[in-house]
Amino acid sequence: MTASHRHPARHDGHGPPVRPTGERVPFSTVDEVTRHCLTPQEPETVHIEVHLPGRPDAARLRTAFTEALRRHPRILMREAPGAWYRRRYAWELTTGPDPGTDVVSVPDPGPGALERARHRALSEAPPLTSSPPVRLEVVDRVLVLTVNHTALDGPACLRVLATAAELYGGRDNAPEAPPVRPPAGAAPRGRFPEAGGTGFARVARVARGTPGPGPANGMLVTELAVPARPRGAPYTVNDQLMVATARTIAHWNRERGGAARPLRITMPVDDRTRGADMPIGNGTRLVEVPFAPGELDGPTPELLRLTAARTRALKALHRPQLGRGAALLTAPVLPVAVRAAAARTARRALAPWTSTTLLSNIGRVPYPLDFGEGVGAARAVWFSAPARMPRGLTVTTAGTGGRLHLALRWSAALLGPDDGARLRDLFARYLDATGPAGPPA
Repeated sequence: MTASHRHPARHDGHGPPVRPTGERVPFSTVDEVTRHCLTPQEPETVHIEVHLPGRPDAARLRTAFTEALRRHPRILMREAPGAWYRRRYAWELTTGPDPGTDVVSVPDPGPGALERARHRALSEAPPLTSSPPVRLEVVDRVLVLTVNHTALDGPACLRVLATAAELYGGRDNAPEAPPVRPPAGAAPRGRFPEAGGTGFARVARVARGTPGPGPANGMLVTELAVPARPRGAPYTVNDQLMVATARTIAHWNRERGGAARPLRITMPVDDRTRGADMPIGNGTRLVEVPFAPGELDGPTPELLRLTAARTRALKALHRPQLGRGAALLTAPVLPVAVRAAAARTARRALAPWTSTTLLSNIGRVPYPLDFGEGVGAARAVWFSAPARMPRGLTVTTAGTGGRLHLALRWSAALLGPDDGARLRDLFARYLDATGPAGPPA
């Protein structure tokens, strides 16, 4: 059973479903692997940042957000206690936020308040022992939502936030129809590696820059133009982002004398609906897009077609969330403590073959996130995904208001703020180069 599976709810005939306290849901593969590999130095959080035209009232927002949690009861959960020899971790569902858990707060205002909220989002995970494992901060006209990624992912929490916006402002926040992928193009002959990998070759790591201060993650957010794409092109904006990410890292590594190695970029695939019945949890599956050495130096149109063929094939695969190896590792045969030790050992042993980076493209944010009169609809939405080593860098993008919102997040053990600025500049250059009249790469 995956985290996105919906369990039957008991209805009392009045309002949202009511769940008895103590109902338990087994951890999914993603939940369990993440839980096994947690480190206090690099908390596993997802950061969501929503910029609004006006400032919401904290009391009204608290009421709306709490009601939204009840309308999506799968988010109201905490890790159930259990003995070391139990075969499964489980989530214990609750009927509301735990006593003493203030899910909506207003931190001290003033200069640097948003930067401090961002730092908390990257360095302080909401505890798994309290329901719900999320935290929403109101910083003037910005909402900063911090999610414990062991329990939930960004798209699921964005769905809850859209419900809160509708409850707060009384305006429709139904999702738009998803974009239609362009028709398939022919894959170049002889240059299509087996979907999902690059054999047993060690993949490129992001070259070390100047490590930043502190043990947690650093982050840079910026706004870019959505790359142009010819009408009827066989590739998507996601494919353009994939090419820009790969070329950015290849360029960064060359600048630091790195050897040419294959690149593999992890890409989350989310097949869930976006309506009010969207399954809540860690509902994405991860695939890996490979790039062989030398491919990134080829003509941009050919590279885009090649990338589109690969991402299309990978999205069509039916496989477990993290692959068959992770599914086997989390099979409830041995006690969880034994599986945890095995997972950590496997993670260390397989570090040289771990993908180079992760590109998580939310796409066009499907909800207006309209909080009504006096507050308005979202002008910008940023996400950032955890950037633990050995990857050490994640690239997350979302589209709002016709603009692309990019977040680069890195491990402080690998990169620092100046490195983030250089990577941003390279990414903007290579993204622009994917357009129909882009400059030469």
